[in-house]
Amino acid sequence: MSQPAPSDVVLADALLVGGGLASSLIALRLKHSRPGLRIIMLEREMRIGGEHTWSHFATDVSPAISEWLGPLIVHDWAGYDVRFPAHRRTLPTHYRAITSGRLHTVMSELLGEDAWLGVEANEVKADSVRLVDGRRLAAPLVIDARGPRRSNRLALGWQKFLGQEVRLAQPHGLTRPIVMDATVAQLDGYRFLYVLPTSGDTLLIEDTRYSDGPALDRAALEADITAYALTQGWQVIEVTREEIGVLPIALAGDIEAYWSDERPGAADAGMRAALFHPTTGYSSPDAARTAEMIAGLPRLTTTAVRAAIIEMSKRVWRSRSFYRLLNRMLFRAAEPAKRYKVLERFYRLPTPLIERFYAGEATLADKVRILAGKPPVPIGRALGCLSEAPLLAERAAQA
Repeated sequence: MSQPAPSDVVLADALLVGGGLASSLIALRLKHSRPGLRIIMLEREMRIGGEHTWSHFATDVSPAISEWLGPLIVHDWAGYDVRFPAHRRTLPTHYRAITSGRLHTVMSELLGEDAWLGVEANEVKADSVRLVDGRRLAAPLVIDARGPRRSNRLALGWQKFLGQEVRLAQPHGLTRPIVMDATVAQLDGYRFLYVLPTSGDTLLIEDTRYSDGPALDRAALEADITAYALTQGWQVIEVTREEIGVLPIALAGDIEAYWSDERPGAADAGMRAALFHPTTGYSSPDAARTAEMIAGLPRLTTTAVRAAIIEMSKRVWRSRSFYRLLNRMLFRAAEPAKRYKVLERFYRLPTPLIERFYAGEATLADKVRILAGKPPVPIGRALGCLSEAPLLAERAAQA
């Protein structure tokens, strides 16, 4: 691409700062509804989407969203398995995956020369972006989706994982994902293996920990993945790629203060807008809903989009207080080595309830059903988890 001189100002209809999933879905949806828009994406790395796999259940999003997400879906499995020490189950809900490789291909074709890779934003304002190299871009809509921002207004646990896509000596025989295999040793909190069959002889194997701290021991996780593959009878010939991540798990938060701390400027989106499933850390359904919402706005300006995203973020956060309660019970009431019992019990519930839970649409009856019966955590500790206030006070004291 022929880059403009630093003194020139490049004009666009929208500037997307960050080339991750949130920006990509916004661009995809806007281009679908308004193909004449000039949308410029600014990404620091030379690849859109980094090295990730984003998964969701088919029931997490509406049919309308599923339709325009179609070009990004690489895998769509008709069901999935979960495994626990005292319970195994196959569920019929379709499970879908978007890969960063597909995301990069689709977005590169969609945006062409307006996908600016290997550039870094130095100054992001409501109507312009200045790059580190001095170039300046301007647009009526600027969206900042460069990942979560640090804040002492949110109290978080962490989902840490290392994933290796491996090629095997023999076909593995799996026809659907293992979304949770918690039959393994419980290390560093709640631990499970996540396995996606990406072809007849390749698997994505992720070792995941729900932990109190974000520190991740890569070498230990690599060794544990190798050991797990051996226990399953899989002979690994080659590790073709790796992905690594630390996702937030929401325990408590003051969403009003979270947004009050942010000075007006670009419209925050994605993780930056605190839009992720509180319990799974999944961000793709909320990112898709955000893109759908933006596409329906009558005016595509930073002011309009920022206000709409803040309203959405606050509404969604308030509606998911029950999820944060369950997370506090998982992280604060359950002994680390016994956290799996919370999920083991959950996966005995009816499939429609599980689908609504993951879609962020648990009903009052669902909540009663989830909490009914003998709790899998000590009752005294469970009662101590009812309020978010102690965790927020603890978080503020640590800031």
